[in-house]
Amino acid sequence: MSNKFYIVAYDIKDNQRRTKVFKIMRNFGTRVQFSVFECIISDEILKKMIEKIKAEIDQSEDSVRIYLIPESAKKNIKIIGVGEVVRDQKYFIV
Repeated sequence: MSNKFYIVAYDIKDNQRRTKVFKIMRNFGTRVQFSVFECIISDEILKKMIEKIKAEIDQSEDSVRIYLIPESAKKNIKIIGVGEVVRDQKYFIV
């Protein structure tokens, strides 16, 4: 099972829904901006994450964007200021 690098960004209108999405996302990735996470996950885990997000958002008001970043493109990510690109972990706490 091969993990892939995703960037997940969300704009959730309601504070309660936004908090629920934040709590979901912190189980799948690393918060790198207020509403942006970097995730290194498998296709199976991605599907589970999407199911959980869909159950919490209002699709007529909220927006969640999931970008797959190819391995070859990761070297082109530029960070200005603090932080670094999330790296794949050998061990996960579940």
